[in-house]
Amino acid sequence: MQMLKNLFFVLLAFISFNCSSSKLLQQEPKKNDTGESKTQKIKIDENKSLEYFIDGATADAKKEYDKAIQYYILAEQIAKDKGGIYYAIAKDYYRLGKIPPALHTLKKAIKLEPKNLSYKDLLSSIYSSASQIDSATAVLNDMIAIDSTMLNYYYKLARLYENSQPSRAIKIYNKLTDKIGMDWNVLVRVAELYEKLDNYDKASKTLYQLLNIDPNNAQIQKLLVQIFIRQKKYDDAIKTINSVLELIPDDIEAHQMKAQIYIEDNKWKKASKEFEFILSRPSISLESKINTASTYFNKALKDSTLMPFADKLFSIIDKDTLDWQVKLYKGAIDVSLDRDSLAAKEFQQVTKLAKWNPDGWIRLGGLYFDHRKYNEAIKLMNQAVKQFPENFTINLIMGLSLAQTNKNEEAKLYLDRSVQLKPSDINALSGYAFTLRQLGENDKAVFYLKKALFIVPGDVNLLGTLGLIYNEQNKMFLSDSIYESALKIDSTNALVNNNYAYSLSERGIKLNRALKMVKIALAADSLNSSYLDTIGWVYFKLKKYNIAKKYIKQALKEGGESATMLDHLGDIEYYLHNKKRARKLWKKALKLDPKNEKLEKKIEKGEI
Repeated sequence: MQMLKNLFFVLLAFISFNCSSSKLLQQEPKKNDTGESKTQKIKIDENKSLEYFIDGATADAKKEYDKAIQYYILAEQIAKDKGGIYYAIAKDYYRLGKIPPALHTLKKAIKLEPKNLSYKDLLSSIYSSASQIDSATAVLNDMIAIDSTMLNYYYKLARLYENSQPSRAIKIYNKLTDKIGMDWNVLVRVAELYEKLDNYDKASKTLYQLLNIDPNNAQIQKLLVQIFIRQKKYDDAIKTINSVLELIPDDIEAHQMKAQIYIEDNKWKKASKEFEFILSRPSISLESKINTASTYFNKALKDSTLMPFADKLFSIIDKDTLDWQVKLYKGAIDVSLDRDSLAAKEFQQVTKLAKWNPDGWIRLGGLYFDHRKYNEAIKLMNQAVKQFPENFTINLIMGLSLAQTNKNEEAKLYLDRSVQLKPSDINALSGYAFTLRQLGENDKAVFYLKKALFIVPGDVNLLGTLGLIYNEQNKMFLSDSIYESALKIDSTNALVNNNYAYSLSERGIKLNRALKMVKIALAADSLNSSYLDTIGWVYFKLKKYNIAKKYIKQALKEGGESATMLDHLGDIEYYLHNKKRARKLWKKALKLDPKNEKLEKKIEKGEI
């Protein structure tokens, strides 16, 4: 039946052929040399062409498009003035993805029948598939000019404009709305386009129009919620999502959206109630539950008041699983809440459940380290390193965390192991070198820095550290050349500029250049106490004592008291003729640095 239906529609293209032939038959027949009339010859050819055309249509119905094209071409060779044949050929070329011959053949059909809308419709489709959007839209505009009642053309035109000219697409959809009234599909497209254009007011207005058509449509209400979130209209978002939950109380997606609203509004405690509901649902996968709760844990690393809520969420998950990841998170939470004995029990469970897997330890240890929770990282990695003593990353996190808490002797052990496990890792080499410098093992520190620089020759931070060590070793030529090399790579590096400027000021040379460099450092971090101390010391060397005093006092305010800064301020007070004040400051500095012989001499003599 379907094949007969297809044949019927294809044969409509031949109606014009039959109409024109009837006029020929009304004329007086003329005989040729064989006695056959010209009219009879035309009729025979016409019948043969129609026969080929029917064969082509039959092949089309069977989706044998190559075969159909061959029959249509035979028909066209007899009846070259039939647009319907060219159209049929073009359509099959298009079906086969052969765009150039489809376009070439279709243009012949349109030349014969310029206002045939079926032909033009196919032409717009061909142009569109070839990504010739301007040509496709031009054809559709022409079609609308021919027949403005064909609403489908407006819809097609708007769809074509959506990506390149969304505002124009909206105008066409609005024209369509004027003609047909509120249409669900049209309004959905318009709402999406307004959202794409960040015109959230009009997007929400359009969504309200959709809700007028279907007031209880949950999907439209959820779209409206997303718009409100983007507009930061959190109260409206909550009101709308509550409407959804009144209709469908167990809608997981709606609860997730409600939690999202609270999170966007930074109301994590309220969000936790929604998470509790979500995590209690058996339909939610364990992976999704862990991901949801870990989001809360990550936030709690920045806001410790949320850690009890993270604890509650993982406790809900823990009721229905023995998964080692849940135990690991619970142990980490116990560490954060200073419940070390409970943490130890959880970590024991992890050890039993996942002897083979260091990934969770590494992930959590990395999180603690990234959030500068170094003591928590040390507690966690202390457990991990017992289970995985040869794991590079665990040793590295442990070593770096210890170094950050100035436990350099302990840090040295783990960082040394890290370097042994991965001799070419930049983080391990640079961290180890930093720790060795802190311990006064400068020759070894230089050795490992050079190894790191062999791998990454242009690393400015490594060069800066090497320059600093050479400065401490009083190898000034090497120090200066390293600093100069670093600044050629990055002339605005704050730390290198500061350290080099301080080195020059200590020697009392190139003070104007030193001043320029430390100003670059302060432009990057205006409240850095080390940088403030440096600029104060440069001004001191330039004998601008009042300016120097201002900066050193600010450095003490920002960074707290240190022996070096108190010593500097004492020297400044001495040159400002406040000798009692100077001596008092030197004594204060000596308490912080009891082995400083220079300070002892100044205090003893009462002068510099």
